[in-house]
Amino acid sequence: MKIASILVPALLCGSWVVAYGQQPDNTAVNKRDRDRSEPTADQQKSNVSDRDLTKRIRQSIMGDKSLSTYAHNVKVISQNGVVTLKGPVRSEEEKRAIESKAMDVVGSGGKVNNEMSVKPEHQ
Repeated sequence: MKIASILVPALLCGSWVVAYGQQPDNTAVNKRDRDRSEPTADQQKSNVSDRDLTKRIRQSIMGDKSLSTYAHNVKVISQNGVVTLKGPVRSEEEKRAIESKAMDVVGSGGKVNNEMSVKPEHQ
């Protein structure tokens, strides 16, 4: 009952941090993403080819049920045919698998920037 009395208010406040007393340290990532030269999700191009590229990569990632929720939530950003992958995954294997899926969609003439990070489950 004690956990519920802490967890419910924390969830209602939208703060998982309150329940566990830890804050994620995203300082380096946040600094990187403030750089205007770094692709972020809001910079996704809206032309048909880039939207289609992102959609096909996202479908490939979501179709792989062996990947973690973290991997399923990786950001896929396409800009003029160049794909950037960002976000945490659970292992180097997931990182390679997602990059491989993106490369399969982009093809040999395309470019994929892998900016994913590994965040093991027990951190």
